[in-house]
Amino acid sequence: MDDLEKAILISFDESGTIDPVLKSQAIAYCQQIKESTSICSICIERLCISKIVQVEFWCLQSLHEVLRVRYSSMGPEEKSFVRKSVFSMACFEAIDDESSVRVLEGPAFIKNKLAQVLVTLIYFEYPLIWASVFTDYLPHLSKGATVIDMFCRVLNALDDELISLDYPRSAEETTVAARVKDAMRQQCVSQIVRAWYDIISMYRNSDAEVCTSVLDSMRRYITWIDIGLIVNDAFIPLLFELILVDGLPDQLRGAAVSCVLAVVSKRMDAKPKIRLLQSLQISRVFGLIAEDSDSELVEKVAALLTGYATEALDCSKRLNSQEDIAVPMELLDEVLPSVFYVMQNCEIDTTFSIVQFLSSYVATMRSLSPLREKQLRHVGQILEVIRAQIRYDPSFRDNLDALDKIGREEEDRMVEFRKDLFVLLRSVGRVAPDVTQVFIRNSLASAVATSADRNVEEVEAALSLFYAYGESISDEALRSGSGILRELVPMLLSTRFPCHSSRLVALVYLDTIVRYMKFVQEHTEYVPMVLAAFLDERGIHHPNVNVSRRASYLFMRAVKMLKAKLVPFVETIFQSLQDTVVQFTTMDCTSKEVSGSEDGSHIFEAIGLLIGMEDVPLEKQADFLSALLTPLCQLVETSLLNAKVQNPEDSPAKIASIQQIIMAINALSKGFSERLVTASRPAIGLMFKQTLDVLLQILVVYPKVEPLRCKVTSFIHRMVDTLGTSVFPYLPKALEQLLAESEPKKMVAFLVLLNQLICKFNTGLHDILEQVYPSIASRIFNILPREGFPSGPGSNTEEIRELQELQRTLYTFLHVITTHDLSSVFLSSKSRGYMDPMMQLLLHAACNHKDMLVRKSCVQIFIKLIKDWCSRPFGEEKVPGFQSFVIEIFATNCCLYSVLDKSFEFHDAHTLVLFGEMVLAQKVMYEKFGNDFLVHFVSKGFPTAGCPQDLAAQYCQKLQGNDIEALKSFYQSLIENLRLQQNGSLVFR
Repeated sequence: MDDLEKAILISFDESGTIDPVLKSQAIAYCQQIKESTSICSICIERLCISKIVQVEFWCLQSLHEVLRVRYSSMGPEEKSFVRKSVFSMACFEAIDDESSVRVLEGPAFIKNKLAQVLVTLIYFEYPLIWASVFTDYLPHLSKGATVIDMFCRVLNALDDELISLDYPRSAEETTVAARVKDAMRQQCVSQIVRAWYDIISMYRNSDAEVCTSVLDSMRRYITWIDIGLIVNDAFIPLLFELILVDGLPDQLRGAAVSCVLAVVSKRMDAKPKIRLLQSLQISRVFGLIAEDSDSELVEKVAALLTGYATEALDCSKRLNSQEDIAVPMELLDEVLPSVFYVMQNCEIDTTFSIVQFLSSYVATMRSLSPLREKQLRHVGQILEVIRAQIRYDPSFRDNLDALDKIGREEEDRMVEFRKDLFVLLRSVGRVAPDVTQVFIRNSLASAVATSADRNVEEVEAALSLFYAYGESISDEALRSGSGILRELVPMLLSTRFPCHSSRLVALVYLDTIVRYMKFVQEHTEYVPMVLAAFLDERGIHHPNVNVSRRASYLFMRAVKMLKAKLVPFVETIFQSLQDTVVQFTTMDCTSKEVSGSEDGSHIFEAIGLLIGMEDVPLEKQADFLSALLTPLCQLVETSLLNAKVQNPEDSPAKIASIQQIIMAINALSKGFSERLVTASRPAIGLMFKQTLDVLLQILVVYPKVEPLRCKVTSFIHRMVDTLGTSVFPYLPKALEQLLAESEPKKMVAFLVLLNQLICKFNTGLHDILEQVYPSIASRIFNILPREGFPSGPGSNTEEIRELQELQRTLYTFLHVITTHDLSSVFLSSKSRGYMDPMMQLLLHAACNHKDMLVRKSCVQIFIKLIKDWCSRPFGEEKVPGFQSFVIEIFATNCCLYSVLDKSFEFHDAHTLVLFGEMVLAQKVMYEKFGNDFLVHFVSKGFPTAGCPQDLAAQYCQKLQGNDIEALKSFYQSLIENLRLQQNGSLVFR
């Protein structure tokens, strides 16, 4: 073994025992040899004498690389030498009289690499330089299986490397592929096909592996060679013989099936394609799908039948006359029963979309009315396919019930997978509504009849079909119970499935009831059945907590829809839910058993909606509400009394319990309107005020517990809507406690609450706002940066994001104050000290903020302040210095200089709205300040911007007119002109 062979072996070694330095030296040495001018000779010489596979692979790999990179720079003699040598190896011949190259006796990866090298030569030389490569190869096939196998590898490599459209190709590769295919079609394809036929005929009973290789190569080439070379009286019978003979290996039979599928999938005009499909007599293979459904052969036959059906359907769409369409529809009718069987029982290649095919087929039915008997039968089979496809695998039953990681993944996968199938179901429902409804009824009846241990998945699928079908029914049809809905809904409500303990069955059962609730609204005799389903162990009392929580939410939705129809049942419902109410408020919610929107509090919302109706007598209403609020408030009070002496370890559980109670009371209050609790039944309002009093104590005892603070704030929001102005006496205390914390996140929540109060009560909130504003301003202006936030690396921290959110909320807060006629709040003696930082912040945002909506809000604030604080010319100044600030700083910086900046993009819709506000600001300033504004803006601002005198005069004229749109249009063109003059040389700030 010489140095090169040793170096190759070391470079390929993956055992980890070789010294890394030695290995890197070996790799460098191999690379050095590869770059030598005689590399082709070295490789071919080694291939003649070496029996080490690593050396063979390295030599072939090097040849491949050299040909790809250096072919154009190689001399004619070297090219000829490589061509002759590589071809001899591929044909199992000696390169010269002395050498005996046995590359074809090596492993598959060596032969594949040799095929790659030969294909690279074909890429550069066929047909212009080496026209006879294929015709020269064919005589060597008589040497037997070894050469035949190599020929197949060459054809496969040619397809992979150059011809197949499954891989992205460069423009050059596409051109070369067209050249190679054209030459092959003209010169040798018919001879290659003849060779395929002869080999298969000769070896079919003696060497199935060789025949399979030939068929696999042939399948690739059918797509672009003359189809007549395959579809003839010799080849098609041979293929079907291979498919149908029982004793042959499945691999060989499957390869023949794939060739027939390639024939079926050949791109052709519709009429010749139909003749081709007819000639295949595809019914011959129908019987094969009934064999072992897991076998590779059945998978291949399944793919053939689905491919055949797809092509027949495609042809029917491309033909125009009814006479022409009749033939592909007959072919479809013949193959569809087998396709439906395949879809329900066999594994299908993922490249075939069941839904896509069936949707296309159903679409063709829309134009046919009424449907023929055979088509109605097909509709039934499509529904069977949908049901089979949406059914869960029983092996996941326990995971889905416990909803563990595997269960969640399977449920998520199925939800996604079912989407298209349910769209298909709705399409079928529109084409054949009667057939669909009968199918759903029979599915439900069948599901009820089967034994409990077997029918979980069947019941779930039947209910899911009924649920999904409801999406396609109009509200009118739902209400009236058209078709057999009048039978199906009562059947659903009265059914107790043996497997109702299953989470999935229970959930879809309740969802389906809610979907068909409009029917119950019209047919109130079924209300008791609905209540029973929700209140017994099928719903809220289901043993699975996920189901009972979901049931609470769905029951709340049902109550919203049925509302007044439930008045006679209020007492019964209330009694039935007592245990659930207690269970909710005592449950340890730190267990995180259920999270998200279905937290269980919906049961209180449902009760609130029921007992909050004016149809419920006051006395009863007060009793119900007291029965709920009194124990809940007592629990809170007890917790708060014990808070100072309790064990710190108990604290999380106590806090969690208080959270639950606040959520419950909050949800309960949603059922009570402001009119009821303040006007018609103030006694009810008093109960909520007392509750608010209790809950506000939480802020005193637990001032820093964020979850509790959020929940109490949420309840205050709720009470603002429920109690109206009668909430006022409670606000100072509440706001004082909430303002005790000044962290950005907490300040944001506080400002949001104030915004709601201002929007609700307008100037009625003046005194309270005047009291709290100085504290708010003091904290916020101290922590917000005056000149904007840092940008660039490291600036996107949680702290900065929180401050940015606070700043945005502050702009909204100031906007809400000014637009609700409360700007006088800023002028109180305690607030005046914050006027300057407020003005600077607003000015900076109006001129520079990246968000155009924020800039617009700030400009609108200035407009409102100008209107509120400035009389007409020569009037008394409410805010000393404000007028000169607006004229000298705001007007020029915001309304002129910031607009001249190239970042101000007139093509953006939000920017145009902002621009409109800036023009309006100029109009308002002129109306309020007259010539004081005009002189400063035009004589000082315009010259700095390089504005010509004539344009300035036109601006004055437009500003003094009454047409605001004309002013806006002129000012935009003025700004664009000034920008062109500056050409970016001036930046105003």
